[in-house]
Order: sequence, then structure tokens, then C-alpha cells
Amino acid sequence: MTQLISNFPHDGVVTLNRVILKPEYTVDDLQERVAMLCENVKTYHSDTGFVGGFVAMNSGAVSNEGSTVGQAVDSPLKDKEALIITFWNSFEDHEKSH
Repeated sequence: MTQLISNFPHDGVVTLNRVILKPEYTVDDLQERVAMLCENVKTYHSDTGFVGGFVAMNSGAVSNEGSTVGQAVDSPLKDKEALIITFWNSFEDHEKSH
């Protein structure tokens, strides 16, 4: 595999949104809102520059000395922090989606 997202142009734009859940919200709440966001983007922007995206959750293990040295330490943001990553043909396409 040479690409993370098929058909993503070499000069495309990647957006990254960091979400930290407030105590009154759960991962299920986040999943519901991301599903609504995805449906909106797919419906209105699939042919206007949106290429794809994904959500990455903080699993709680943080390397304290790099990926091959030391032991992982616990993250206080485990299951409370997410990254929403989207791929667009251009920055202008992304901005039009708002």
C-alpha cells in the first residue's frame, strides 16, 4: 500500500481536530456526533473535495522515552481524547465545507 487514503492527491490537505471530552460526555456521545458529521460531509461534499477521514482515540498508553525504550505510562486522557482527521483535495475545498 502506497497511500493511506486511496486517490488522495500528493498536494492535498489533511485537517486534524483534537477533541477532549468533558466529564458529562462519553465516547458514545462522540461516536454519535462524528457519525452525524460524516453523514453531512459524505452527503454534501463527496464531490466537492472531501476524500476521506478517520477518528483516532487515545488508548491510554504513552511512551515516556520513545517507541523502543522504557515503559508506557498511563495517560489521564485515556478514552477522553480523540483526533478527527480528514483529507481534502485543497484547503479551499475544506473551507467551503463550513
